[in-house]
This record gives sequence, C-alpha cells and structure tokens, in this order.
Amino acid sequence: MSAETHALPPRRALADDVYDAVLGMLMDQTIEPGSRVSIDGIARQLDVSPTPMREALVRLESEGLVVYSARKGYRAAELLDASELRQLFEVRMLLEPPAAALAATCIGPDQLAALQSLVDTADDGTDDAHYAGYRSFAERDAAFHRLIVESAGNDILTESVVRLRAHTHLYRLYFRHGIAADTAEEHEAVLAALREHDAQAAEAAMAAHIERSYRRLAEHVPPES
Repeated sequence: MSAETHALPPRRALADDVYDAVLGMLMDQTIEPGSRVSIDGIARQLDVSPTPMREALVRLESEGLVVYSARKGYRAAELLDASELRQLFEVRMLLEPPAAALAATCIGPDQLAALQSLVDTADDGTDDAHYAGYRSFAERDAAFHRLIVESAGNDILTESVVRLRAHTHLYRLYFRHGIAADTAEEHEAVLAALREHDAQAAEAAMAAHIERSYRRLAEHVPPES
C-alpha cells in the first residue's frame, strides 16, 4: 500500500489529522511492526512540522501502538503473537462476561438504545481491507464492548478493560471481509439478554462471542513455537 493513501487532506495539518494519518499507517502496517518511526521523515511525507508528529506519537504510545526508547526513539509496536493473543483473550474472558452480567442488572433504556444503534450500523464501511475502510466498524465494535462494561457501574472494571486496548491490537493484527455480519449477530445476542435484564444469559452470550472471536483470529496466527 502506498504512503499516499495516508496523506493529509489539503490545507489540513492539525494534530488530529496527523494522528489519524499515522494511525492508519500503523494499522495498515505501512509502518511495519517493530520498525523505527521517523518523526522527520513522516512529517516531510505529510508536509507538516515535527511538532504535531511528536504530539501524535505521544497519543499513539499511550494506546500501545508505538514504543518509545530514550536511545532509539519511537518504533512501531510488534503484532501480537499466538501466545499473546491467547493471553489477551483469556483476560477478556475473565473480565467481559461478568461485566455483561453486572450490566444486565442495571442497564437503562438510553444505554440499550445506544447499543442497538451500534449493532444496527456495525457493517458500515467494511468494503475496504484498509483501515480507512473498516475504521468505522472497528470503532463501533470497540464502543459496543466499552459501553457494556461502563454500564456495569464498576470504574475499576471499566479501566481494566479499556487498558487492554484489545480491539486496537486485534484489528491491527487481522481484518477480513465478512466478520461484520458474524460480529453483529453475536452482539445482538448479548444485547437481547441485556434487554431482558438476564444476567446469566448476558454472561453466556458475551463468553460465546469472545470465544468465537478468538477462533476467528487464532487460525490466522502462526502457532506457538
């Protein structure tokens, strides 16, 4: 994929635009995993000063997409390997199904409506295998999970799930046409249980979704050595 795909819109060089452009490069692996991120080089490519580049990289470091070393500067984070993928899903299984059960006991109509909207629009923008095309789907997917955890009413649980940054790393690892339909169907099952305030069903539906998500990804990751 050419770097021009991530060029900024004309006459726009705001920090958010630079962040979006570099994020796209990382998600599409135009900046290869583990490689050095050249502040000056990418700034020239985007026709901006180094300052918004540095600001963007600070944000991306907080999201786990780049790593900073005092001696080497920034580099792109490595992709999850099979062991890391398995461990990530093990933690998600520990946190998210119980969170769905908690949410089922106290979720309100506004939160249910917001979740339904996310499910209804989850297949938008999935006609492109590059991040610019599937970004809206990835963001809605992440928002669905975050809203459920927030609805559980436990700030420590919410922070624990958010800090995993699971969806960012998973979509960087792999994206395939067709997963939107599967994901939306599984989300709808979770939502149906939440709507009935059925904690046991919500926990089971979330556990099933996470297990199926793992299987969809694991078959495309090299096995552990």
